Amino acid sequence: MGLAIAAGVVFVMAAVLWRGGINSSSGFEEFRLGPADIPVGIAVSSDGTVWFTLEASDSLGLLRNGQIQKLPKGADSVEPLGLAVDAGGRAWYTEAPKARISRASIDGTIASFSLSTPVARLGRLAIAPDGDIWFAESSLVSVTRLKDGRLTRHIVGSITAATPMDSAPFGVTVAREGTVWATLQNANKLLRISPNGEKTAFDVPTRVSGLGDIAVDASGAVWFLEIAANKVGRFAGGRFEEFTVPTPTAGLTALAVAPDGAAWFTELRGHKLGRLHGATITEFVLPRSDARPFGITVDAGNNVWYTDLSGWVGRLDAARARVR
Repeated sequence: MGLAIAAGVVFVMAAVLWRGGINSSSGFEEFRLGPADIPVGIAVSSDGTVWFTLEASDSLGLLRNGQIQKLPKGADSVEPLGLAVDAGGRAWYTEAPKARISRASIDGTIASFSLSTPVARLGRLAIAPDGDIWFAESSLVSVTRLKDGRLTRHIVGSITAATPMDSAPFGVTVAREGTVWATLQNANKLLRISPNGEKTAFDVPTRVSGLGDIAVDASGAVWFLEIAANKVGRFAGGRFEEFTVPTPTAGLTALAVAPDGAAWFTELRGHKLGRLHGATITEFVLPRSDARPFGITVDAGNNVWYTDLSGWVGRLDAARARVR
């Protein structure tokens, strides 16, 4: 399938858009957004720039040098779950309403790649070590690769006993050696796509666990959320482990692996961040009682960044976050 550039327009980035609202408390620092802004996905580039998506907005958000800016992208967002930053500092993100994957540069340049489908349901997005873009294309029951402007779809319904739409992928991540992992939510399976394209599905032990986000650590261990079961899972060496989150019905939404090997996750209903290291879960209560943490990422310095649907972007300092 050929490349279709839907946009290559240079937009003028807004200057500092939100000036007020910095909240600091016990290792947390939070930045207040505009009154109508709902931050969703979040990713950090190697230079420390924090990118985040905004629900029902025609812009991306950036946090640089303590200042938050908006970068116009030309179309409103709906469930902008997929976001990742490549080695060049460019942000890649899903645009389901326009059925495309887009890329934003810090200078405001936007390039978009059509999925050539009338409708798109898109989950998470990840960038492989070789720079290929992988994303969960639920509407076609596919884990899809974008490479050099061409799409390669790995249809996954045929390898599960579930109906095709029950096999629809949601989370996606790529290991160092190029193996792709995805969650098949309603099929209750993890999917592995080897570098040569071979697909294998693994049954998660807890039934109807409600699989969500997924991440892989430096050792190749796969971490994943079990939303309905209120658990964090780990798959390594052909063996599953599952860890129950202490807060009941915590509302698990996103997952990230830190440089120190800890797996971090958000608790939307628990108003907390969680850290799993070894077999121990430590929970960090956010500074505000109305906090609704949704997206999470960890930078190279081990600082934990998160989005809060109530209109904040926050950071938990590495001095408190790091595993001792």
